[in-house]
Amino acid sequence: MLYFFAFLCPVGVGAQWGCENEIKLLTAEIERLKNFGCLGVSPSLEGLRDENAKLKYRLNFLQKSLQEERSKTAKSMININSCLQEIFGAAIQAAYPDLENPPLVVTPSQQPKFGDYQCNSAMGITQILLKTKEQKVSPREIAEKISKNIPANECIEKIEIAGPGFINIHLRKDFVSKQLSSLLMNGVQPPAVGKRKKVVVDFSSPNIAKEMHVGHLRSTIIGESMCRLFEFAGYDVLRLNHLGDWGTQFGMLIAHLQDKFPDYLTVSPPIGDLQAFYKESKRRFDTEEEFKKRAYQCVVLLQSKNPDFIKAWELICDVSRKEFQKIYNCLDITLIERGESFYHEMMKDIVKEFEDKGFVQVDDGRKIVFVPGFPVPLTIMKSDGGYTYDTSDLAALKHRLCEEKADILIYVVDSGQSVHLQTVFAAGQMIGWYDPKVTRVAHAAFGVVLGEDKKKFKTRSGDTVRLIDLLEEGLKRAMDKLRDKERDKVLTAEELKAAQTSVAFGCIKYADLSHNRLNDYVFSFDKMLDDRGNTAAYLLYAFTRIRAIARLANIDEQMLRKAAREEVLILDHEKEWKLGKCILRFPEILQKILDDLLLHTLCDYLYELATTFTEFYDNCYCVEKDRQSGQIVKVNMWRLLLCEATATVMAKGFDILGIKPVQRM
Repeated sequence: MLYFFAFLCPVGVGAQWGCENEIKLLTAEIERLKNFGCLGVSPSLEGLRDENAKLKYRLNFLQKSLQEERSKTAKSMININSCLQEIFGAAIQAAYPDLENPPLVVTPSQQPKFGDYQCNSAMGITQILLKTKEQKVSPREIAEKISKNIPANECIEKIEIAGPGFINIHLRKDFVSKQLSSLLMNGVQPPAVGKRKKVVVDFSSPNIAKEMHVGHLRSTIIGESMCRLFEFAGYDVLRLNHLGDWGTQFGMLIAHLQDKFPDYLTVSPPIGDLQAFYKESKRRFDTEEEFKKRAYQCVVLLQSKNPDFIKAWELICDVSRKEFQKIYNCLDITLIERGESFYHEMMKDIVKEFEDKGFVQVDDGRKIVFVPGFPVPLTIMKSDGGYTYDTSDLAALKHRLCEEKADILIYVVDSGQSVHLQTVFAAGQMIGWYDPKVTRVAHAAFGVVLGEDKKKFKTRSGDTVRLIDLLEEGLKRAMDKLRDKERDKVLTAEELKAAQTSVAFGCIKYADLSHNRLNDYVFSFDKMLDDRGNTAAYLLYAFTRIRAIARLANIDEQMLRKAAREEVLILDHEKEWKLGKCILRFPEILQKILDDLLLHTLCDYLYELATTFTEFYDNCYCVEKDRQSGQIVKVNMWRLLLCEATATVMAKGFDILGIKPVQRM
């Protein structure tokens, strides 16, 4: 019998085990064929010799794959939770081979006395055995059976069974120390996540001729951070800005442009305030019948690609783009513009495709599509032959799936659009554009921004808050805060400016990202600039203090790198051990967010890391000084390395959140 395996090893520890097992089988089979004399020259053994050659080729391929895999994963940060899940998954499979998809629950322990992690699968298996096999077995008995089947591994020191069947897991200190050393030598590397996938993220999406307001803040900040996370994890990310740059409103804007700047074709119109320009044209559209008729004519001429009207449309779009870019520059946002106009030529084909598949109904001249499970139909063509947002969203969905070949598609759009987007996604499945089991299409919904009165965030006059005004106010308040702390007396002008922008924009971003995006949140400058509690101000100050420890001990970067190669990180003190484990939880935090797209988990983790570091620093001397002279008498290098590992992980966390820390604050 020949052992041919049809899989290629995916990235990860389990993949290495799979490769190693196949290599053992292939080697054994080659030895077996050798014993049959298949390496001889007898013609009767030609078939066996061919089989041997194929096996040797497969063996060489697998050995090379395993070597490359080990090279990659040697630098990757190990997701300890995933490793433990693989270990306990194998143990459960060995203990209960007849169970299909048994529960696998491994979580960090909440209290040190219960170990470092816990496996809580026994209780679930008890219920399954009772329901499916009518076997009444105690969870503790199941836990004992699982424990006896734990495979050999390098990370578990010991396991204990507690209570009704909890399996408490104690990690090996040398394993944790080794992983911390790897982090210090290789930097924060992404956990191994498998095949490189294409991710398309739709976010920000303001409307042309309208200023970006606080309502655009959440989509822009959340979308940027999601892109940074997927990029760090090794995915191919396309960041799309689905601008509202097409539609009937451009008729009134172009008509108003022609009246106000009749020579717009030869002289660039000096539109100073596009928002005021929009309001003027809208007022005329609502009150002047002749203007309204002309506006509709302008729409027809624009959609027929009349060059003069295309020029007018481009001028208006350019003015908006420049204003949007000011916001994006402040917040360090990167986007590729692909507005509704990009999909205009595709909409005719979308309508035809739905008609050809028999999904279209005509209702009072409109062409509509009912999607099973959704009461409100999609209108894909108006009675006047025009297209709608439904049509453009369907065209965008198809393009992203079928042309961009997206494996993951994420729409960072407010919760109010949930029903609409779910209907569009379901229509895409119905017509056969994608299979949700293969392609992930997700709506990363978010709540609204509230003022401190718990009502929708508006100015005193009741207008929507302009985003540029909000950012400028943040800068002013950040500088006031820094001056209150007399930082202007110890920082250079350049350092003070860097600290101001870091605090202002970092606090605005963090205040948003630290809340569960599904909920509304209250916008408060006073709370976000507070340097106590779970705020960017606190974390940024904590980061600069950590970075300063080695500097004050006269230990430079080169000395730290040398120490990382040579020093063993001692984790004997309970606070050293707690900090070391906390640092290494970073990959599992990132994996959770890749799964559920909830970024506040990263903020909670960074706050936990900072407070755990404070406990460590208060209890473990990194630098020992003479009480009388203040001179440094001893540097505990392994503890400085723990400081460095903490700061390195915090810096990567900040980078994913789009926050720029500074060395001095």
